[in-house]
Amino acid sequence: MDRIAIISDIHGNLEALKSVLNDIKKRDIDKIYCLGDIIAKGSHQQECVDLIRSSCEVIIKGNCDEYFTSDIDLTNKPEEEINRINWNKSKINNDTAKFLNTLPFCYEFYMSGRLIRLIHAHPQKIDKFAGNIDKLERLYELLLPSNNTISDKKADVLIYGHIHTPYLQKIYNRFIINTGSVGNAIDVFRNDDKDGNVKNTTVANYLIISGKLNSNDINEPISYELINVSYDIDKELSDNSDNIEFDSYSEELKKGKYRDMSKIYNSFEARGIDKDKI
Repeated sequence: MDRIAIISDIHGNLEALKSVLNDIKKRDIDKIYCLGDIIAKGSHQQECVDLIRSSCEVIIKGNCDEYFTSDIDLTNKPEEEINRINWNKSKINNDTAKFLNTLPFCYEFYMSGRLIRLIHAHPQKIDKFAGNIDKLERLYELLLPSNNTISDKKADVLIYGHIHTPYLQKIYNRFIINTGSVGNAIDVFRNDDKDGNVKNTTVANYLIISGKLNSNDINEPISYELINVSYDIDKELSDNSDNIEFDSYSEELKKGKYRDMSKIYNSFEARGIDKDKI
């Protein structure tokens, strides 16, 4: 069987990325594909891009890769956002910015008779949110083709990143899989009375998919395995002394909790979820 490791959302976290790549090497994986968002948040953005370029056979673009390598109109931007933009842009060189800006939106391949589509966030838009908190019709959108996808077929298996929370869902004889995040893992369902050990979240996540690559035979076996790998968070943070968002970055890495939970709660409300009942 062929085995592919699929990683996403490194976000400048070098310790997490090195730990994942070491784990992949130990497992003797054939290929590594990356779903984007290599940069933003952590201080080691250039180092992470260099490692990804040397390690991955396929790399697609994430929304942060697009945003921080584009010409952004700073007019009327708040000072905090201007500082954030300038700092993130300063963490990569010009060659890297050009490389990230020209990455593809989508990648598709067949494995064991299934059309597998890789995107960063959503087939319609590079930063559109859809996840395990969503209703069936919104999840179904993830399986559909768009002007951004390579083929006009529905995916048999849709694999994506962006939401930083790994999950696997089966609907309509098809699979939706999120790899989780290598460098910025979070869980949006949080409750002080119900939460388990935070170390179930504060790890580096990735996916292994095993099957017969480039085969159209649906009878060939296929499997999906979500992996989590521990890494030295304190070491990563000790090398982030120049990080202008150090406090929020540290909280995310240590607590697995998104820095702006009000944004998450607003998203819950839009989806008809009562945050007080989570």
